[in-house]
Amino acid sequence: MRQIDPKQKSYGFIAALAAFLGWGLLPVYWKSLVTVNPFEILCHRVIWSLVFIAVILTIRKGWSETLVPLKSPRDLLILAASSLMIGGNWLLYIWAVNTDHVLDTSLGYYINPLVNILLGFAFFRERLRPLQMAAIGLAALGVLNSVISHGELPWISLVLAVSFGLYGLLRKIASVESLPGLFLETMVLGPFALAYILWLQAHGASALFHQGFQVDLLLLGAGVVTASPLIGFAFGARRLQLTTLGLLQYLAPSIAFLLGVFVYKEPFTTSHMVTFALIWSGLAVYTAESVATIRSHRRMTNSGRAA
Repeated sequence: MRQIDPKQKSYGFIAALAAFLGWGLLPVYWKSLVTVNPFEILCHRVIWSLVFIAVILTIRKGWSETLVPLKSPRDLLILAASSLMIGGNWLLYIWAVNTDHVLDTSLGYYINPLVNILLGFAFFRERLRPLQMAAIGLAALGVLNSVISHGELPWISLVLAVSFGLYGLLRKIASVESLPGLFLETMVLGPFALAYILWLQAHGASALFHQGFQVDLLLLGAGVVTASPLIGFAFGARRLQLTTLGLLQYLAPSIAFLLGVFVYKEPFTTSHMVTFALIWSGLAVYTAESVATIRSHRRMTNSGRAA
């Protein structure tokens, strides 16, 4: 196993921590644009992400790597599908935040790791271990409690979890790195987003240049807040153990949870507490099992080398 310099590990941890903090604080950013239609926010997010990533790729001289997938019809098809998946996920997330459903977004991203287990089983025939099944069972009980208590599925949470899980699945099978992949995905969505923004401008219905300088800055900055956490995550992922990344991933929904309850004062009843407690229990089981499995595998590898 390649040894990472301790200083590089520290840099990696700081970068990954900043990435998850950024993702966790995104509700604050989108709430600042509550006067703007969510679909218009999405279009600006796509356009300015495309511009910002293009600048980063130019600085890093990463264009040759970025253009490689354009020669593969398979990768192009996968990226087209993943662009629709992430675009839909972004739109629902922005809409949910700005219609006072921050807690639902938090629940969705807590559920996501367990959805990933099911997708691995369904598409890659990955064996479900007993504790993984227990974790999924606890999450299912949490969803069932929500249905019984409120009379409806927590559809925002489930759609966010499943759409992001399917996005990860598509990116897993596409031979494209994270930043070039995001550029190509936004490039797929870009013409439609630009056409809609120009249409709004032509009809005097655009928020840009019509709702004040602060809104203009926030719309233009949507690309930075989208791509920066991804860059930090990619930097950290190459320098940290999977267990560290696995634990850090819960930081973002935890921040969203705290924002929803204590800052935005969304309703949080005993029923909500039971649902979250069941999901958290499932995640605790899943995390403990993952850590134990990784450590066991590492011990076997080290003993094999020693022999």
